Order: sequence, then structure tokens, then C-alpha cells
Amino acid sequence: MLYIMRHGKTEWNAEHKLQGRTDIPLCEEGRQMAKNAHEEYKDVHFDVCYCSPLCRARETAQLLLEGRNVPVITDERLIEMSFGIYEGKPYSFDDCDSPVDVLFTHPEMYKTPFEGAESFEQLFARTGEFLKQIAMPLVREGKDVLIVGHGAMNSSIVCQVKNIPIVKFWSAGIENCKLMRLI
Repeated sequence: MLYIMRHGKTEWNAEHKLQGRTDIPLCEEGRQMAKNAHEEYKDVHFDVCYCSPLCRARETAQLLLEGRNVPVITDERLIEMSFGIYEGKPYSFDDCDSPVDVLFTHPEMYKTPFEGAESFEQLFARTGEFLKQIAMPLVREGKDVLIVGHGAMNSSIVCQVKNIPIVKFWSAGIENCKLMRLI
């Protein structure tokens, strides 16, 4: 089986700020969400957990799997999508001329990344490589693999596994600390 989970809540989530690759820790509510997930999913078997190197994902994985003999392995390919110069800024979908608005409301039209940002092509390439080289071979061996990551990064994996087109990229989203079984 292949499972995916998004990290717990952070202060920037609460403040509606784009996080991207900025290494923002979980807030107390986010830690509690991960502890609740620990209880909610205690009977779900995992052989291994791969997670983003960002602290909000690592801490979520550690709290979720506390007391279980499941290795947590970070992989750079699971880091969140870079939002470049928009990281740390409040997001608003009221500014139709903003490139970040296009990214979130019309992903199929997001062709040229804004300053310091990552394209969908780059995101899909690295997460697709992870799926091909790490996750899918383990699943084919009968292993239960958990990925703990982020909104955009997780959506790229869900889209690839479920063949969801880019126009529906954000429909693949996962709530904080909710487990999704992909295959």
C-alpha cells in the first residue's frame, strides 16, 4: 500500500501565509493534530515512512509514528514546492493579475515560474523520480509505504499516481494530518 499525509498546522497556516520551502515548525495545534493522528491511525500498518526534510513534516512523522518501529527517512525530493518571492506573504486569491493567483486558480496556465519559484514540471520530475525509484518498487514488494509531506508536493504525487490532470491539481489536496491511501 502507498499512503500519503500532509504535515500538521503551523502558525503560517493559521496566518494564511505561503510556506513553500521556508522551514516553519508546527504550532501547538499542529502538534496536537499529529498526536491525534497517532491515535486515529494506530492500527494502520507502515513498513517505512519517507518524509520531507522540512521540520513541520519531520515532526509530524515522528509524532504520528511515536512508539512504533517504523523508520522515518527524509528525502530531498519530497520538499515542498518553492513559491519563491511569495514565501512568507499572505495569500489572497483576489488579485487576478498575481502570478501566484494563476498558480493556485489556473494551474494549467502556470507555465513560467515567478522569481525563485519552482515550475510544475520541476515538481513533477523530482516527485516522479521518487515514486519510480523508491516508493513503487517497495509497494511492488508488498511493503506499506507512508509519505509525509506538504500541500503542493503531496498533490503532485496524488496526481501522478491517480492520473489526475494538471487542471485539477489542487483538487487532489489533503487536509492536515489526514491519511490518504493511494494504492
